[in-house]
Order: sequence, then structure tokens, then C-alpha cells
Amino acid sequence: MNRRIFVSLGLGLGLGGLLLAGCGRSVSSESQDPDPDPAEVADPQAPDPESAATVDNPAYGYFAGGCFWGVEHFLEEMPGVLDVESGYMGGSAAPTYEEVSTGTTGHAETVRVTFDPGKITYEAVAKRFFEIHDPTQVGRQGPDIGDQYRSAVFVTGPEQRAVIDGLIGRLKANGYKVATEVAEADKFWLAEAYHQDYYERTRKVPYCHAPVPRFDEPPSE
Repeated sequence: MNRRIFVSLGLGLGLGGLLLAGCGRSVSSESQDPDPDPAEVADPQAPDPESAATVDNPAYGYFAGGCFWGVEHFLEEMPGVLDVESGYMGGSAAPTYEEVSTGTTGHAETVRVTFDPGKITYEAVAKRFFEIHDPTQVGRQGPDIGDQYRSAVFVTGPEQRAVIDGLIGRLKANGYKVATEVAEADKFWLAEAYHQDYYERTRKVPYCHAPVPRFDEPPSE
């Protein structure tokens, strides 16, 4: 589907039943679970980024590209991806969605991708990430504006950083002015329950994410 048609469709559906001021703002308060205590939002069982990746001990990637609903939706479609969870990374304290929404906590809406390295590579997951959001946008993604919607990859070590640097280099060679932040992975805070698997549960359409083949084609004028 043409990208403009896809985005227009998403915006049209959104304006009919959603408020596009940001991810959680389009969820009616009636459908939300009560906000958990920040201590419960934190994920004390987060995997060790330096642990060896095997089928019994899967690999992990952390990606931020605007509203985590859309990033989660498209990445969990990939064969070999075992799970995608919405959460927050980049800040120093346990956050709630309302706090992250102020854009002042340092957190970015981030997904943690759990994948089987025997079936899919980190590079394949990262390449898909760069093709489902616009990595040239600064401090926003589509209609969602704020530092919490920035484009970022949080890497777990030098191997992941080398993969990301290589992909960004390919995008720049194709003419894209990549603004994606690359930083070391830190604490991943699991988002509230009503953010998880949002599009699967509601059967709605992502409003600011759509696949675009950026690695094989230069940007359109």
C-alpha cells in the first residue's frame, strides 16, 4: 500500500475514534487498567544484556521509534521474534506513563524484543525497525511530539552497536539524514498493562507507523 494512503487511512480512522495527541491519550479511561505502583512497573527479571544468546536463553533488542504500540505491532509479526513488550528506557527512575508523557523524564517509549537467534538475527530485527518508523525525525514521530517519542536504539554491547552503525551508514548512503540516537541499554521499565499488545487487542490500525523499504531505495523527493 502506498505510504501516504496507509498513513492517511490510519489518521482517518484515528480521528474518527481516537485522539492523536499521543499513545495512551487515545485509550479511553474506561478501558485502562488501574495504574500500577511504579515499583510494580519495573521489571526486576530483566535479562542480563551480556548473557549468551541461545534458544533456551534468547537474545534481546531495545528500540524506540515513537509510540510503542506501532513499533511493537510490526516487530512481533516477524518469524523468530518470541515476544515484544512495551516499556520505557533512558530515564533514571521508575516512571508512570503520565510522567513519561511530560517529555521531561529522559525516558523514551521503548520496546524490548525477545527473539530466537537461531531463527532470526539482530540485524534483521533492527533493519525492520528502521523501516517501520521515520529515523530522520527529531523529538517526534508523526503526530506524536516530544522527547519521549524520539528515535533511539539502546544497544547491549559492541556487537549490537556495530550492527546499528552499519545500518545507519547504509541509510545515510541512501540519502537519509538519520537522527536516531544510539546509546547503551539501561534499565527497562515495563509499561502499564493496557499498553501491551494494544493493536492486537483492539484490532485498530497503527496511525504513524508503516513499512517503507529504506535500504533498497533512496528517499523520495
